[in-house]
Amino acid sequence: MGDLRVMSSVWRFWAALVLLASGSASVVSGEDWPQFRGPGSGGVSHAQRALPGQPARDQQLQWQVTLPTGHSSPVIAGERIFLTGVDGEDLVMLSLERASGKLLWRQKVPWETKEKFHTTGSLAQSTPVTDGEVVIGFFGSSGLHAWTVAGEPLWSVRMGPFANDFGAGSSPVIEGERVVMVQDHDVDSFIAVYDRRSGRQIWRQDRSEFLRNYATPLIWNVNGRRQIVVLATLRIVSYDLETGAEVWSVSGVSRIINMTPVIGDDNILYAACFSPGNDAEDRVTPLTIDELFGADGDGNGTIEEAEFPDHPFRGRFSQLDRNKDQHLTKAEYEVASRPHVAGRNVVLAIRPGGTGDITGTHVLWEHQKQIPYCPSPLFYRGRLYMVKNGGILTVLKAETGEVLKQKRLKMTNDYYASPVAGDGKVYLVNVNGGLTVLDAESFDELHTAELGGDVHATPAISDGRLFVRVGDQFYCFGE
Repeated sequence: MGDLRVMSSVWRFWAALVLLASGSASVVSGEDWPQFRGPGSGGVSHAQRALPGQPARDQQLQWQVTLPTGHSSPVIAGERIFLTGVDGEDLVMLSLERASGKLLWRQKVPWETKEKFHTTGSLAQSTPVTDGEVVIGFFGSSGLHAWTVAGEPLWSVRMGPFANDFGAGSSPVIEGERVVMVQDHDVDSFIAVYDRRSGRQIWRQDRSEFLRNYATPLIWNVNGRRQIVVLATLRIVSYDLETGAEVWSVSGVSRIINMTPVIGDDNILYAACFSPGNDAEDRVTPLTIDELFGADGDGNGTIEEAEFPDHPFRGRFSQLDRNKDQHLTKAEYEVASRPHVAGRNVVLAIRPGGTGDITGTHVLWEHQKQIPYCPSPLFYRGRLYMVKNGGILTVLKAETGEVLKQKRLKMTNDYYASPVAGDGKVYLVNVNGGLTVLDAESFDELHTAELGGDVHATPAISDGRLFVRVGDQFYCFGE
């Protein structure tokens, strides 16, 4: 895991570095959408541009192209769009022209063994990141790969295979000259920082206490100190970007976290944490060690899946079996079952400036109802917007956590894509391509449309346009 392999010949590698040093490539601007959920991972376009109010396949459509399938969200720098995809047997990074959707370049990613992933997942589900000079994509057990924005290969850091039959999902983040990568799996979880130009590992911290999680890390600048905030099993943790040292933590959250936190205009951190079975009303009580291992019929000291008693955990055997050797030990069961008891679904507002355990000192408020599983919360105009499976919209007053609005949208079904906003509008898209344009002030549904396809990727906003990935189709909408 983590061995560095140059993907191109020596002269191409150095030529690409010269290109970076010359500054001939574009740099990220205010109109760009450089990472998962855009600038600062906030999901908001602050540009003073009108955004489409009635996007649909037959109206306000600027262009439409067919792409390889994938769940990664589009990112944008200058006139280029970047996405990852699965094209037959190939894992690919794609670059499109923003104005037309024309394919500019396509690069294959090497792989040795394709990892398992959830039935709703993809081998291309992590969102790439760009700073206008390099673009970096993460492809699970294929690793982390970098190119110039013109498509010249730079470096590759091979990773995995990961012990996780749900696949890898967290996305990389660029902060200055550093690339941040978090991978939480059933074993060997870690956070690492790499040099963006060479792929050299700068530091790495073990996160073995954390089981599988999918939240993309967030950079939080507090009094000039850049921190990496990671939501994960039972604890939110902040690391110092320069050293990797733990700065603070907040405990009392859920056992698995998919959502990325968001920072408000007042530099308050908002974190939504949800996992099935961690609500008080549907909590599953694990079997005791004696109850479970009393079913060890062959007396070998471990539990095999066929021996597991009739209990809701039987369907989670692969999650309990951390090293995936098909034999569940007492130690594995104790570690994997504890979060089912201690986990708690909650939304928290955390003020900056703390060190150590700040659970009792820096949590301003909490909210425990109608919390999403996958879509990250959106902070927009002093409010926190969340959408839960079933199309349940919840809007909180960010200052206090007060519920301002709760209703079921016309577009029900499940939601994987996170909401995005701009120009006084909030855009939400469900898993079947049901799109809603919401008025950010009145919470009225201004427009709905059926885009007619599978949507897991979060839309992007740039230069007055809305970009939505729907199955193998990619749409650009604009006034």
